[in-house]
Amino acid sequence: MQFIFAVTLICMSIWTASAKVYFEEKFNDDSWEKNWIYSKHPGKEFGKFVRTAGKFFYDEKEDQGIQTSEDARFYALSTKFPAFSSEDKDLVIQFTVKHEQNIDCGGGYVKVFDCSLKPEDLHGETPYRLMFGPDICGPGTKKVHVILNHKDKNHLINKEIRCKDDEYTHAYTLIVTPENKYRVLIDNEEVQSGTLEGDWDILPPKKIKDPEAKKPEDWDDRATIPDPDDTKPEDWDKPEHIPDPAATKPDDWDDEMDGEWEPPMIDNPEYKGEWKPKQIDNPAYKGAWVHPEIDNPEYSPVPDLYKQDEVCGIGFDLWQVKSGTIFDNVLVTDDSEYASKALKNLKEKQEGEKKAKEAKDKEEAEARKATEESTDDVEDEDDDDDNEVENDGPQVEENHDEL
Repeated sequence: MQFIFAVTLICMSIWTASAKVYFEEKFNDDSWEKNWIYSKHPGKEFGKFVRTAGKFFYDEKEDQGIQTSEDARFYALSTKFPAFSSEDKDLVIQFTVKHEQNIDCGGGYVKVFDCSLKPEDLHGETPYRLMFGPDICGPGTKKVHVILNHKDKNHLINKEIRCKDDEYTHAYTLIVTPENKYRVLIDNEEVQSGTLEGDWDILPPKKIKDPEAKKPEDWDDRATIPDPDDTKPEDWDKPEHIPDPAATKPDDWDDEMDGEWEPPMIDNPEYKGEWKPKQIDNPAYKGAWVHPEIDNPEYSPVPDLYKQDEVCGIGFDLWQVKSGTIFDNVLVTDDSEYASKALKNLKEKQEGEKKAKEAKDKEEAEARKATEESTDDVEDEDDDDDNEVENDGPQVEENHDEL
């Protein structure tokens, strides 16, 4: 028993030693301003971030993050860390987003870079290794981006992943594994998974339609055909419109002046439309013709499609119409268990935020009501003053001289 326990401890120690956190930022103090660098790329009017827990929160100290603070601005802020390769290990990217401004249009994603990143020159065309996170613009765009770069070309995921669109904190996690698989989690719960080859058009398809194959000329893919023995009934042909039998010529109708009177036309109740023979099963039907496929000569498997040779930086490069998004808990690691444990208090935090927002909304509603009542009282006092002025005006004595 002691031997098994010792082996277990050794295995746990090896696993702990092999798992690594490459970067983690919780914005607990103002040191982030030294570690994160704003872009100075010309031609853009960049907005600033401020450290805050926002208007409503669960724990003001622990919930501090960096918040977009200016409307209708680009934001470009990034940081670098010691380079690593994801070869033979998971790559885990995780962060939290809180759209407390009830965002209407703007990004909430991060970009991951290699060491070629120059933070002072970060802009929309700066090459990146992957882009991940929520993007919202109106009711039509509420999705999670997962964009991977392969051979200097960006590839969008071909799955639709819906993001959260409320005003509370949500965690977004991307896990890419050496098995060329991936998982996307929101609030520590899986919302999408699959293979890199299957869910991105990174590689050419394995199979293509045979360019030499053609549908045989005698291939009949009609499931039904007109019945050759069916004949049109003799009484079928009827006019679509007929003169209204109930119509009568007006008494004041003058044939010489108005021309010959004709009754108005109405739909013919006996009209049956164009005759067509009934359909019967086609005895020569062979089914839908399927174009044969062949191996694609341009396809070549990539066993390490997952691998990022160099990961060296992470940042925010986005646009927001209405500011107020708070980013926090940025994590780059190869340990998905560590990432999961980092979110152990998330649900408690979300519930705390909801209660705090409800209390704040109630307080603001009461304040508005008090202000409205105060305004009404002032208006009533003004009306009373006006009436007093009218009643206290000079009295004019009326003298009636009797004649």
